[in-house]
Amino acid sequence: MDDTLLLALDQGTTSTRAIAFGLDLVPRATARIELPQHYPAPGWVEHEPADLLAHSLSVLREVMARAPGRIAGLGLTNQRETVLLWDRATGRALARAIVWQDRRTEPACERLRAEGAGPLIAERSGLLPDPYFSATKLAWLLDTIPGARPAAARGELCFGTVDSWLLWHLTGGRVHATDATNAARTMLFDIRNGCWDDDLLRLFDIPRAVLPQVMDCAAEFGTTDPSVLGAALPIRGIAGDQQAATLGQACFTPGMVKSTYGTGCFALMVTGDTPVASANRLLTTIAWQLGGRRTYALEGAIFAAGAAVQWLRDGLRIIGDAAESGPLALRADPAQAVVMVPAFVGLGAPHWDAEARGAIYGLTRNTGPAEIARAALEAVAFQTRDLMDAMAADLSGLSPTVLRVDGGMSASDFTMQFLADILDAPVDRPVVQETTALGGRLSGGCTGRAAGSAG
Repeated sequence: MDDTLLLALDQGTTSTRAIAFGLDLVPRATARIELPQHYPAPGWVEHEPADLLAHSLSVLREVMARAPGRIAGLGLTNQRETVLLWDRATGRALARAIVWQDRRTEPACERLRAEGAGPLIAERSGLLPDPYFSATKLAWLLDTIPGARPAAARGELCFGTVDSWLLWHLTGGRVHATDATNAARTMLFDIRNGCWDDDLLRLFDIPRAVLPQVMDCAAEFGTTDPSVLGAALPIRGIAGDQQAATLGQACFTPGMVKSTYGTGCFALMVTGDTPVASANRLLTTIAWQLGGRRTYALEGAIFAAGAAVQWLRDGLRIIGDAAESGPLALRADPAQAVVMVPAFVGLGAPHWDAEARGAIYGLTRNTGPAEIARAALEAVAFQTRDLMDAMAADLSGLSPTVLRVDGGMSASDFTMQFLADILDAPVDRPVVQETTALGGRLSGGCTGRAAGSAG
């Protein structure tokens, strides 16, 4: 049996994991570390850049030490839209990373909408003026860090999403690059022509000198510096986490849909080689880019999915572990119609309301932990149905016959059964549940069969 392995790094919002896959796509060794988030003000969400790097190196080294074979290369997948700014000479971050969930730039987005910039942003980037995306976060860092703007104009600073930050350090500062799927989430990238857009750069006042090179998902991104991991591993693929999950779920044909349930929930429908402009406030994005050719998708973003379960655990403390949420929900009184809106950081597609906040309706004196747990899980399914309805409307009533799901919440029988019931469609779970990391492996140019699914 061939002992060749490919190492995949999956840097997510609440955890970082590394997996060594065999050529048969079966994991051979894994490691995982939880990643803390910081909330310095209402609506603000941050990561320590040092944690992003140290945790990534830790899980990579652990898997490399235990991997039963020869590692042929490394693929990266990452939380998207999260912004870092660092010194090109020292590699030191100038501030904490601003996470995709962060809402501090809503006033800037409101000004853009009021000034009529929305159509330009949508036409070029496929996105909407919202704090979710990277551009206003980067502009905020440049405006608030003393000396950052002149240093950026002189080419002394690097901007990047998490993939670029990790790639820079893994290669010993030799490579400042990203892939097309991450670039497409910045609100600075022309998704039709595949390049940074001068009009968008002027709109957000972003100097081109800070931007990374944009490459295919499968490309030669350099090699790891031996001093970092103890070996010079070729880095052969990068993809944003949701696009990686789309690859990992083998959604290669237009019309296929996957939905990933992590901290948030993100549904992507592959639309082919022509971008589809949404009339229902979905996003038009790049699903993958290979050989310079882009494949597009419609995407709907839900900001709180697993985050709602985390709130049950860490905020209300009515469960001790996420896995307890489903069994607790099954004990809920069916006569109580408790409804939860988990808008902890606003609402994503198709509402795009950054000022919305969470609410629970239908509370009675008899409402208890079971009813609240059920409402939190059902809320994820209701939001998913909103996205599926919007996709069907954008594509002339075409509804997905099967929804492929992955991510931590996809393990919840209660949630997935409720989702299948309200969609009136099968919900397929993969045999290999780490489809985001699997997609990172596939984007690295390795071949093999798809993850497969089991109902």
